[in-house]
Order: sequence, then C-alpha cells, then structure tokens
Amino acid sequence: MRFLLSWVLKALALLLVAHFVPDIYMSGLDVALIAAVIIGLMNMLVRPVLVLLTLPITVLTLGLFILVINGCLFWAVGHYLQGFEVQTVMAGIIGAVAYSLISWLLTTLLLGKRLT
Repeated sequence: MRFLLSWVLKALALLLVAHFVPDIYMSGLDVALIAAVIIGLMNMLVRPVLVLLTLPITVLTLGLFILVINGCLFWAVGHYLQGFEVQTVMAGIIGAVAYSLISWLLTTLLLGKRLT
C-alpha cells in the first residue's frame, strides 16, 4: 500500500513540475504514472552507470555534474514518452531538481517518514 501511495505522490509531483516549470508538458495523470515508473527505473538502472563513467568530471565539479546527469535522464524520458515533453536539457535539469524537491516534500508530509 505504501509503495502505491508513493508512486501516486511521485506522479502528482510530476504533474506539479509540468505545471510550474516552463518547457515541460504533461498530458494527464495516466502519463504521469507511467513517467514516474520510467524515471524510477532510469534512476535505478542507468544513473549509477553514468555516475561511474563521469566520475572524474563529477569530482572536478564538486558533484554538480550529477545535476546534469539527472537533467539528461529527465529529458530523455520526456523525449521518448508520448504525452510527456521536456523541450530542452536545461528544462530537464530544472525539472529534475523540482521533481526531487516536490516528491520529497509530498512524501515526507503525507507518509510521515522518509522512504528508501
């Protein structure tokens, strides 16, 4: 039950990001639910490989390059998923940061403790 509620909260966070961040568009809740799953899978499977491959530049930028990786993954999901559009990589970076903050806030407020 907690997993399903977390999934719905992440989808709502995506809808909020699409509403507030320019250049990000979401067609509806059904697409947001699918996008939340795909973003979660990308963060679980692809992100660790990219972080490992870009470790030297991440160290040189004191970890700020991770924002670029997150933004590129967010942009990639928006590029390939019909109904979810992220027009630029910069919008992807801003959207990824906003998505992380909003989903963390919603999860903390509504579920009461941090999810791992």
